[in-house]
Amino acid sequence: MSDLFKKAISLGVGLTIVSKEKVEKVVEDLVKRGELAPSESKALVDRLVERGEEERGVFKSAVHEQVERVLKELKIPVQSDVAGLEARIAVLERRVAELEGTPSTEEALPEQRTD
Repeated sequence: MSDLFKKAISLGVGLTIVSKEKVEKVVEDLVKRGELAPSESKALVDRLVERGEEERGVFKSAVHEQVERVLKELKIPVQSDVAGLEARIAVLERRVAELEGTPSTEEALPEQRTD
């Protein structure tokens, strides 16, 4: 097995950043050198691209998990935390307004669009 073929097979994690065109070029070079039969080239490209997609998904999940872990360690609130606090504040504002006999901030302000 040639070095070029070994490199093409071992792209693995590297496929997360390699485009299909680059994979096709490497396989085309293998065919030109006679190290791969033309009839096998499409199957190899398809396998390498499929593996790249799988690796990309695994990589994305791993990054997402790491980011969540770091945010949690740094005690940075996530969107659901902020939404929960906003809901609690709205409830408290209504209760204060009721106790004071004044319209709550929500009632006093015109409706805001969130488009």
